Amino acid sequence: MSKTVHRIIELISELKLSARQFDISIGTANGYILRMQKNNASVGSDVIERIVKEYPQVNLVWLITGKGEMFITEQESPKIRSAQEIESYIDNRLKSKWSDEKKALLDEILKEIEDSKK
Repeated sequence: MSKTVHRIIELISELKLSARQFDISIGTANGYILRMQKNNASVGSDVIERIVKEYPQVNLVWLITGKGEMFITEQESPKIRSAQEIESYIDNRLKSKWSDEKKALLDEILKEIEDSKK
């Protein structure tokens, strides 16, 4: 099973940075990541926190567990509707419901008229 430090090395490569540039970007000591890799050491939660703060596109679950994609995919944000659009939608639904009720009432009346003729 791959360790977090190995995924960080993979991330650095994907970001096309040197280990030194990456260390500087997240505010760790020069050579930190390479030392962790060499010693096959665990990376502290403070370093993981710095990574996701500096690189918010990185998938935290992937970084910690290796599951999923390296980067968070852009999700389509829900469309925000204006008050006018919402009112229009409600009005159309009500009109439709009233139409259905009127049709049902008309059918019922017509049936009663037919039954009374028999």
